[in-house]
Amino acid sequence: MTLLRRPFQIIRSNLRVYALLNALAYGTFAIGFILGLLFPDLVAGRAQALEDDGTASLVTSLLSSPWLFALTILAVNTLRLGALTILLPSLVVPFLGLATFAVWSVTTGVTLVPTTPEGWVALIPHSLTLVIELQAYILLLLGAFLLGRYWVRPQAIGARNRRAAYLRGLQHIGWLSLPALALLIIGALYEAFSLLYFVYPLQQWLLG
Repeated sequence: MTLLRRPFQIIRSNLRVYALLNALAYGTFAIGFILGLLFPDLVAGRAQALEDDGTASLVTSLLSSPWLFALTILAVNTLRLGALTILLPSLVVPFLGLATFAVWSVTTGVTLVPTTPEGWVALIPHSLTLVIELQAYILLLLGAFLLGRYWVRPQAIGARNRRAAYLRGLQHIGWLSLPALALLIIGALYEAFSLLYFVYPLQQWLLG
């Protein structure tokens, strides 16, 4: 029960920060999405970038295997986004992960702007994926924020020195990473299976 209770205690103790991080995550994504709607060339540029770096072809090759697709999504979301985009920068420079995440979120908002009717229909089920995964990243952002706050102001938590404060921040990241990982697993499974088994029938039904 401690594995469930402790992360929620951390969130309850920092509800204002948690709410602000929700605004950051969804707000930056919305900014990117609006920019994509206003400037279609940005969307085309992102699509071309995904083609050039092999991401688009990788996704296509994995569509026939939902479990492998889900595993790949989980690996990308946990390692490239969770670890490298949010946590690692924050371990080096206080709060840096919040800035790197904001850049990723705006870019993702641009990337997900649909350019066809089929794309708009696909966005309906994919919106739930977005909500689930952003909630996971918000938990990691909260851990990164608390690490930075403790690191900069050790006296705020009664720590003896910055090293002790840093270790306290790492503990909070560890606790918050547990529900974040659970959400990322759920999000990866839902994304893989919904793209394979739900999007096409929904397109046929709505666009038929």
